[in-house]
Amino acid sequence: MPRVSQDQLDARRQEILAAARACFARHGYEGATVRRLEEATGLSRGAIFHHFRDKDSLFLAVAEDDAAAMVETVARNGLVQVMRDLLARAVSPDTTGWLGSQLEVSRRLRTDPAFAKRWAERSEAIAAATRERLVRQREAGVLRDDVPIDVLAQFLELAYDGLVLHLAMGRPAGDLARVLDLVEEAVRRH
Repeated sequence: MPRVSQDQLDARRQEILAAARACFARHGYEGATVRRLEEATGLSRGAIFHHFRDKDSLFLAVAEDDAAAMVETVARNGLVQVMRDLLARAVSPDTTGWLGSQLEVSRRLRTDPAFAKRWAERSEAIAAATRERLVRQREAGVLRDDVPIDVLAQFLELAYDGLVLHLAMGRPAGDLARVLDLVEEAVRRH
C-alpha cells in the first residue's frame, strides 16, 4: 500500500476545509449535512472524517482556520486592514463563505455553550492581537491617547462586526471604503 506524505495529508485537509467552508456558508451548520459535505468535497464520509472527528470538529476547524488568518493580519496590519481586505474581496465566493462561517460562529456562540467554551480561546487571540497592535501604534505616536486602549479595541471590534453583518446580509458595499477611512481616522492621533 503506497504511503501518503504529510504534505499530501495537509493538502487534502485544506481542500476539505475550503469545501466545507462553502458548504457551511451556503447551508448553515444544521443544513450542511454529511451528504452535502460529501458532495461539496467530492469525498466519502470516511475520507472526510479521517481528517476530522465529526461535523462539529470540521466546523470548528474551519472557524479556527479563519481566526488564525485574522490574528495574523491584525498583528501585522491591524483590524482596520482586516476590514479593508474583507471589503476588497466582498464579491468573491471565498469571502461569501467566510462571512457565512462568521455568522454561523456568532449563532453557535449564542446557542451552544460547549462551542462557546471551545471558541473562547480563539476569540481571545483576536482580541489580544488587536490590543497589542493598538499598544504598538500608541507607542509609535500614531494612535490617539485620550481614549483607553480597551475602548478603542471595542470600537474597532464593533465596526468589524457591523461590516461583517452588512456584507453577509448581501447589502451593497457602496462607499464603505470611505466609512473605513472614518473608522481609521477616529482612532488616529490628530
